[in-house]
Amino acid sequence: MNKRSTPPPVLGGGRGVVQTMQNRRDFLKHLGLTTAGLGLLPTLAPEADARDKKLFFNISLAEWSLHRTLREGKLVNMDFPAKAKNDFGISAVEYVDQFFKDKAKDQAYLNELKQRTADLGVRNVLIMVDTAGPLADSDDAKRKQGVESHYQWIDAAKFLGCHSIRVNLRGKGTAEEMAKAAVDGLGRLSEYGAKEKIGVIVENHGGYSSDGQWLAGVMRQVNNPYCGTLPDFNNFKVSPTEVYDRYKGTEEMMPFAKGASAKTHDFDAQGNETTLDYPRLLEIVKKGRTKAFKGYVGIEYSGDRLSEDDGIRATKALLERVGQTLS
Repeated sequence: MNKRSTPPPVLGGGRGVVQTMQNRRDFLKHLGLTTAGLGLLPTLAPEADARDKKLFFNISLAEWSLHRTLREGKLVNMDFPAKAKNDFGISAVEYVDQFFKDKAKDQAYLNELKQRTADLGVRNVLIMVDTAGPLADSDDAKRKQGVESHYQWIDAAKFLGCHSIRVNLRGKGTAEEMAKAAVDGLGRLSEYGAKEKIGVIVENHGGYSSDGQWLAGVMRQVNNPYCGTLPDFNNFKVSPTEVYDRYKGTEEMMPFAKGASAKTHDFDAQGNETTLDYPRLLEIVKKGRTKAFKGYVGIEYSGDRLSEDDGIRATKALLERVGQTLS
């Protein structure tokens, strides 16, 4: 989960505080997110916000958008769906295993989470799995262990009603060696997923997985309808010195995509992401989606200038505005 290191503004006293608050009001006003007279972001009720119906995709919220809040203990995984619905008007969620990594087999916990989401009218979309071990390691024993460690998350995803788990392809070796290992590990895991009717989808998450051509080649070799991709609009850093073209990579991943990850870091005064061409990216998603695409574009705010809540709202506004022009 890459972050930009833009330093937050330094708040002084007196006129400096007033000016900073005014700047924030002006910025949020451009996004259409201010509450009259208060300069605060509103709580969006989904019933009052029907704009999602006009989009060619549904908006979901990736739990990583709130990773600082979760790590600080200000939010727990069990309450994440309610926050998504009540604070942002988002009725679909994408979990991260890091925030309930000891609960994959805890049936009482999963029962409560499933009941809460049902009561809220929130859809469980997928689980992002980061802690279950490598799937593309050249060591057969490590790869086998990684595959089997993912089974519990496929089981949890099925119980919760998710369509997929998101996995990583990590390991060591040349591009050819890792591709061979990835086809084996990912292929075996996808066979288990197919039995449970749960997708196994790979995010471009660094290394060779961020090379769109390499990943598309792996997908073609696995050749399983339950194996796919989750294009992240920004995670295309292949090495410390090589960054793959994000637009080319997204286009190469889309034939296998079951969803997309709308990464954002910062916004200009007009509400545009400052480093990503969202009209171009969403156009690629629209043109490249196949029947395998489940219809969800997940918000993954990873910036640090805005608060996590403000960044999520800004991303949602951006998706809605650009999505309406394409729908």
